[in-house]
Amino acid sequence: MPRILRILHRTEYNYDRPVFLHPHHLMLRPRDGHDLWVDDAFLTIRPKASLRWYFDTFGNSIAEATFTEPANRLVIESELVLRRYVTEFMSRQDGPHVCPYPFTYSKDEARDLFPYIGLENEHDAGTLDDWLNAHFTERPDGAFLFLRRLSHAIHRELGYSSRDEMGTQTAGETIARGEGTCRDFAFLFMEATRRFGFAARFVTGYLNDSVGGPDAPVGGGATHAWADVFVPGEGWVEFDPTNRITAGSALIRVATTRTPAQASPVSGSYDGTEASFLGLSVSVDVREVDSPD
Repeated sequence: MPRILRILHRTEYNYDRPVFLHPHHLMLRPRDGHDLWVDDAFLTIRPKASLRWYFDTFGNSIAEATFTEPANRLVIESELVLRRYVTEFMSRQDGPHVCPYPFTYSKDEARDLFPYIGLENEHDAGTLDDWLNAHFTERPDGAFLFLRRLSHAIHRELGYSSRDEMGTQTAGETIARGEGTCRDFAFLFMEATRRFGFAARFVTGYLNDSVGGPDAPVGGGATHAWADVFVPGEGWVEFDPTNRITAGSALIRVATTRTPAQASPVSGSYDGTEASFLGLSVSVDVREVDSPD
């Protein structure tokens, strides 16, 4: 049975005087799939905006908001009602389809996945290798379990910390600091898996932290980030090293990209002579409901 979720995501920008808002691009609506189905999606923007929808190079659904009047506050409210289905990978790890490690992508897979395989920051290769050799020593001969152990190693060896500033640390920076946010952990995991020849991509979305009690996952109340890895025979599999979640229904995907910088839920700019930016506030509320009505 699917979990039915209602998600409220509110973003507010404030300025000390009216500014002219350039077009803003909103990455807030998931695409339907066999594991996630959108029943309703509502978008409220103040001041009033005209919307143009399109798909980006990754197939994500993007809304471009265009404004005609100046304002000293921009509020974007997204409400989603969706069904999240679960794929139980762990119960399927004894069949003939199980992918070994090491493995080789097929010719077509390698060609299609090429942009997702190489390191984003080649200068981190040595740092990554040293860290992996020190902290990721148990390496199963099955690709799925191999990736799961790697995700757990990041969770175990590094400390989670929240950070309001935009941007994502490089893998080398996260290793050096010994801590990071969910997006830092996701990117480190991506770079590490790429070091072993896997194709990996960045995922932005939400975290259902309404269940679990004292063991509830961390990272709720805002957008969340994790990674997808392409496993032959299984396809794209989700790994969240922040919470040691593998393909769990607590992860609610909105968009996937090659790099973290391409996955901003809201991006845009403004003009305002002498205007000052006063601040940004973001809130996310995820709740399970009995029905989509």
